[in-house]
Amino acid sequence: MSVKSFAHLGSVLAVLVVVGLPAAGARAQDGPARVEVDAVRTEPLTQTMPVLGRIVTRQQGPVAARVPGLVDRVAVEVGDRVKEGDPLVWLDDEPLSFERDLAQAEYGGMLAEQETEQAQLKLLEDERARMVKLEDSAAFSRAQLIDKENEIKVARSRIVAAAARIQQHRVMLQLRARDLEDAVIKAPFAGVVSQRQVSAGGYIEAGDPVVTLIDDKQLEIEAEVPSDRVAGLAPGTRVSITLDDGTEHEAEVRAVVPEENPLTRTRAVRLTPHFGATNKPLAVAQSVTLELPVGEPRRVVTVNKDGVIQQPNGAVVYLVEKEAAALRPVQLGEAVGARFEVLGGLEPGDLVVVRGNERLRPGQPITYPGAPSADQGGKKTES
Repeated sequence: MSVKSFAHLGSVLAVLVVVGLPAAGARAQDGPARVEVDAVRTEPLTQTMPVLGRIVTRQQGPVAARVPGLVDRVAVEVGDRVKEGDPLVWLDDEPLSFERDLAQAEYGGMLAEQETEQAQLKLLEDERARMVKLEDSAAFSRAQLIDKENEIKVARSRIVAAAARIQQHRVMLQLRARDLEDAVIKAPFAGVVSQRQVSAGGYIEAGDPVVTLIDDKQLEIEAEVPSDRVAGLAPGTRVSITLDDGTEHEAEVRAVVPEENPLTRTRAVRLTPHFGATNKPLAVAQSVTLELPVGEPRRVVTVNKDGVIQQPNGAVVYLVEKEAAALRPVQLGEAVGARFEVLGGLEPGDLVVVRGNERLRPGQPITYPGAPSADQGGKKTES
């Protein structure tokens, strides 16, 4: 045989070896494939619809002055955090101090006047007592006794009037003392200063705002929900929410406001959020997406999403049948978290391959954690 013939024979053998390799690999794959499975099961499904809401605070608004006066000092700036009772603005309290002192002096004068009236009544009552003792004597005068009793009645009336004036001046003194206290305008609740409306040297009237506070610790979510969707939002209903930073949380319905917007046919719903970790600080008016339930929950058959293989002619799964892979077409419905609703093709309890299904062929033996006699099956296949 020539050298050229030997070379041709070697090329043929090389091709045969290369062609024969896949066949050997295919035989190796005929052994049991190690996979993971998950059971088809029934679980509740709640249909939801996304609704855009926003974060609101339960306390927000301007802090007003209770008394007029000249602004002496402002203690806060925009962005400052304050506690309940912290001083915000001081007014010039000198005129208020004078008014308080004047009211106190008038109150003291009325107390002295009452004491004078009581002393006068005591004198009149003593004189009447002496006249009564002389009733059987020639010096007794019935007319003088009657006059004295009338004087006593008048004195007692003056004492009652003095007591009323004392009460009046007591209240006036309390008002002036309160005005003096109100010269220091304090925070009615804890929060953050969002606006400052006054500066030192300005004059304000009673009721004028001095600063605006936002309580960023007592936050709620408000959403305008279509009126035909509020039936399933009873107080206590828990819903999923997603902030504009992408983080997911939960909220609980607190109240549905019984007032409908005639233009949008929506009703305001207030929810109490349960925030976890966020990617940015929370803020009032921050947007929130709520997944609100559309109807009552229903029980559906579901399959793990990892077990579904999408093919041109539809979705299929690999089932475990007699410790081998069986291809099964399925009809799917809505997503239920990490699972799909099953409309047909599977029954609760079926075992579906969820790991390793991309390498399987119909009828191929498989083994999985918890499989009965998995070791024996593997040894028989290898032999």
